[in-house]
Amino acid sequence: MSDRYQAFTSSPIGKLLVKNLGLPAPVKLERWTEGAPLVDGTVVVGGSGRLGKTIAGTLDDLGASNTETAVEGQRYKALVFDATGLAGSSQLVQLQEFFTPLMRSLEKCARVLVIGTLPERAASAEERVAQRALEGFTRSLGKEIGRGSTVNLVYVAPGVEDAISSTLAFFLSPKSAYVSGQVVRIGATGATEATAVADPLKPLTGKVAIVTGASRGIGEQIARVLHRDGATVLGIDVPQAASELQAVMRDLDGDHLTLDITGKDAPQRIAQHVKEKFGGADAVVHNAGITRDRKLANMKDDRFASVIAVNVTAPERITRELLGQGLIRANGRIVGVSSIAGIAGNVGQTNYAASKAGVIGLVDSLAGELTDGITINAVAPGFIITQMTATVPFATREVGQRMNAMAQGGLPVDVAETIAWYLNPGSTAVNGNVVRVCGQMMLGA
Repeated sequence: MSDRYQAFTSSPIGKLLVKNLGLPAPVKLERWTEGAPLVDGTVVVGGSGRLGKTIAGTLDDLGASNTETAVEGQRYKALVFDATGLAGSSQLVQLQEFFTPLMRSLEKCARVLVIGTLPERAASAEERVAQRALEGFTRSLGKEIGRGSTVNLVYVAPGVEDAISSTLAFFLSPKSAYVSGQVVRIGATGATEATAVADPLKPLTGKVAIVTGASRGIGEQIARVLHRDGATVLGIDVPQAASELQAVMRDLDGDHLTLDITGKDAPQRIAQHVKEKFGGADAVVHNAGITRDRKLANMKDDRFASVIAVNVTAPERITRELLGQGLIRANGRIVGVSSIAGIAGNVGQTNYAASKAGVIGLVDSLAGELTDGITINAVAPGFIITQMTATVPFATREVGQRMNAMAQGGLPVDVAETIAWYLNPGSTAVNGNVVRVCGQMMLGA
């Protein structure tokens, strides 16, 4: 699906109108393609915290050129500031001292990453204040940086310094094209060690990933990206989508299962299939979802109940069945697909928003209970351009696409790449997170 407005603003007359009328001018986002470097340019590293050497070493391992000394007139692809050394609010001026001289030296679609200490693990009350302040700084900078660039914050618990590689690789690369203004916590709960990845280009080799709602749209793209990264995909969808599902899975040399995930015996059928076919699974991605929009005053019982059943009750039941039978292997991954609606709410979506907030509740409820390096996280997409959103009325669609820091809708691959980062074996210390894939919505969240 194309963005006609974006194409128009790139034309001569479009550029003229954008300049004279102050219209949004979305930049075509750079997205990663196979064979491309993770970071196509130089990274400037600043700050004087406990992660400096680790950051530099990780960038070297990723093949990313990096320096601590910026050169006047040179352009840079990314800025990384180690803020773990900020022990009090008066030291926050170091952010301005590092970033201000460099902001005009950034290339298009650049990456800005601030690394801090989990505020709840701070050594003093003063340090906690300073570390919490980083959220306001990064979210504000994300809304002003422009030119397709992103700004994110990663909190790293003390003692978990060696578990940041997969997260740095994601947030500094084009894989995070539509993820900005986000806060990620590493080592907040669960395992704190990173698992070695044999092949960084195929980190999911030998892994089995279950993807529900895999026949089209976001689910299909998730399946394709996980296959690209080496996984064997078991796609699940309703019987009505059987032909589409089979075609996708044939293309990916994967496996398929057709059933209604809300069925009474669905969790047991999925578990039996996984056990007999693969002996277990390494990941389950709960992507299947439906909408039945109406204002609550006009909501019928079945419209409310069906959305809850598909979007949150089924993922909860399936997850607990797979865990109960021990079918999610050690260092396994559980990912829920939530939504901006579950965080900020939407008119006419009380049922949908409740279900997507429930997905976040599932993450919260299980993150501290999982063992053997198993993690649970969620993505919360904003306006993602799909065949379904193409049917949304023009005015509503335009507002949905433009009301974010990037002035455009995201693509299904943006959601898929975020999930692939969660599934990376090196992301064991990334647990209990909810990351919005929304281009940083301007309002509500």
